[in-house]
Amino acid sequence: MKNIIRNIFIFIVIIIFILAFSHSYSSLNIDNLAYVLAIGIDSTDNDNLQVSFQFSTPVSIESGEKSDPIVNTVISSSISNAINMINGYLGTPISMSHCKVIIFSEELAQKGISDEVYTLINDTQITPAANIVISKCDAKYYLEQTKPELKNLISKYYETFTTSSKYTGFIPDATIGDFFNDLTSQTREPYAILGGVNSESRDENNQTSQTESDLKANTSSVSGKNGSEDFGIAVFRGDKIVGELTTLETVCFLNMKNNIDRFLVSIPDPENSNNLLDIYISPSNSTNIKVDTSNSTPYVEVNCNFSGRIYSMSENSKYLSPDILNEISKSCDSYLESIFTDYLYKTSKDFNSDINSIGTYALKNFFTTKDFEKYSWLNNYKNSFFKVNVNSSIKSSMLITET
Repeated sequence: MKNIIRNIFIFIVIIIFILAFSHSYSSLNIDNLAYVLAIGIDSTDNDNLQVSFQFSTPVSIESGEKSDPIVNTVISSSISNAINMINGYLGTPISMSHCKVIIFSEELAQKGISDEVYTLINDTQITPAANIVISKCDAKYYLEQTKPELKNLISKYYETFTTSSKYTGFIPDATIGDFFNDLTSQTREPYAILGGVNSESRDENNQTSQTESDLKANTSSVSGKNGSEDFGIAVFRGDKIVGELTTLETVCFLNMKNNIDRFLVSIPDPENSNNLLDIYISPSNSTNIKVDTSNSTPYVEVNCNFSGRIYSMSENSKYLSPDILNEISKSCDSYLESIFTDYLYKTSKDFNSDINSIGTYALKNFFTTKDFEKYSWLNNYKNSFFKVNVNSSIKSSMLITET
């Protein structure tokens, strides 16, 4: 009798589990979800939001073949309402667990994006590792133009496009999680990737040829099928964009953050004042930052050590003797000290935005948080003075050296 009762109990439990999970499986299994790869957010004339959702097409997921992604757009009072509306429009629940990139238009960033950032970071489906981009054009247009040439799946492109920061220094790896933390911090300000479209997607009359030192998104001379392009940094004070940094200034930023492996610079040739030398440089150790807050004008000292190899050479160049290499190293030191100093004064005097978290080094000088708050670092950063010291060791890349 006991065995019969036990078997009946087990049978009832099994039936309950089947009934409980059969509906959730049928409605929320992978085949019934629409996966969002990226979100674009624009402002409208009536203070609403234009929210664009980028989905990958089923054929690109199943076969790996290249296909254009789908972009659906909703105009709504908030991101939450936009998600609700797109769910109703598609007739299937969307999932943002695969969302890799969140794009805000520059126009919206000028008004402030704290509400949108707080909403997104509060969504459990949005990963804090999703990159944040500020687009010089409409965010919707940026999404529509993003058609990576070398990746079959656009999701793969979104997963890897910031890795170039390690070997070019042209963009940061800026995430919405970091943006939120910076937004709520007293020692630093937020930043984001600066995005736009390349020259083939723009009007030919709007194309601008620029050198590497002043290269920024939406103004480069790059032409190709990729559509979107990302060069430089969008600088924020609070939740509003206050300026932009070029690719060369982004190199300075990443070195200050100790988040770059190598980068290329063109320095004055000590042998020929009309010539530039291309040098591939790597940090020899972490950038050392010291902050003196003994008075109301912070004094910041930055010490950098680099090693590098010469990558360009004119036909009539002499073999590079130790004396000449020493002169090139000195020229590299002077050049890097100049661009680093200009970069730091630009962030402090022009933008009053400590995106390099120098405030975390200043914090060590105070016994209590209250003392640091009284010093008001974020407001006082504009009064900073900077001293940059660079020590570089440059070698030749020639296989044959002078004997």
